[in-house]
Amino acid sequence: MHDLHATSIKYQNNKLYVLDQHQLPLVENWLACESVDAMVAMIRKLQIRGAPLIGIGASLLLGHLAAQGVATVTLQSAAEILRAARPTAVNLMNNLDSMLGVLNASGPAALPAEAERLFHEDVVLCNAIATLGADLIKPNANILTHCNTGSLATVGVGTAIGVINAAHQQGKGIHVYVDETRPLLQGGRLTAWEMKQLGIPHTLICDNMAALLMRDGKVDCVLVGADRIAVNGDFANKVGTYSLAVNAHYHKVPFYVVAPNTTVDIDCMTGAGIPIEERAAAEVRGVSGSFGDVCWSPNDTPVFNPAFDVTPAALVTGWVLDKGIFNQAKIAEGVLKTL
Repeated sequence: MHDLHATSIKYQNNKLYVLDQHQLPLVENWLACESVDAMVAMIRKLQIRGAPLIGIGASLLLGHLAAQGVATVTLQSAAEILRAARPTAVNLMNNLDSMLGVLNASGPAALPAEAERLFHEDVVLCNAIATLGADLIKPNANILTHCNTGSLATVGVGTAIGVINAAHQQGKGIHVYVDETRPLLQGGRLTAWEMKQLGIPHTLICDNMAALLMRDGKVDCVLVGADRIAVNGDFANKVGTYSLAVNAHYHKVPFYVVAPNTTVDIDCMTGAGIPIEERAAAEVRGVSGSFGDVCWSPNDTPVFNPAFDVTPAALVTGWVLDKGIFNQAKIAEGVLKTL
């Protein structure tokens, strides 16, 4: 395979490396990934995260294994193991389906090229999203975002953050409110890091401060990503997104979901069909990372910890995809089924 470089993943000298996002922002540590077990562990620990990036990471690993001479039946088994690692993120399923389609039609020798194609495709999709979405952003806008949707979550410029950066590059004088994103703080750790890297003015807030800002007229629009979009426009994203959508709807703040077409699940008719991953109780009882481990509740405290929630299409102002910006009327007509 050819060398490939992105912010949080790279293929160099016939080895695959993942930037350990669990250790950001204090430590930038690249981890070698040589096996399916290693990739699954990284996905589950969120060392590699973001629906598009997970899909590309799994594809690059399969391409790498194929280049090392791994047999077809072993690659097929590896794909199924990887598929189960992150059940909500449909990009993983879509990319693995592409890899398996090529494997079954042309054999292992064709997998490295397909992995490279998917990598470059994500870059193109992100660029298209950024260009289209930036037109929605008015000069001097205050934008609120949730979780992390930038180059740490894709191999391109990102989805929602890609739009934000494009508007910034156009000189629109924007400012971003960054939700900390409990319980794993992807906003506080990752999006704030990306905003600093990009030179975008920003303010970090606790998740429960968003409604107050909207009430006071300090939010002009909300931009979020997605891990899976159903045909009717319902979508799953990092838990807390639904609350933002409800608050935005009440305060009449435009609310946009931003994603590539690889995040659309054409076999899922509504959000009711999206599987929601539940994660370990320890993530809510405390926090861990490069700053150490902290526990702030009794060790045996019962916990409910869904990684995602589903936002109904009725709360969405528009869907910003690489093939266009769609309103509720277009979604109701079934446009997502045709992408």
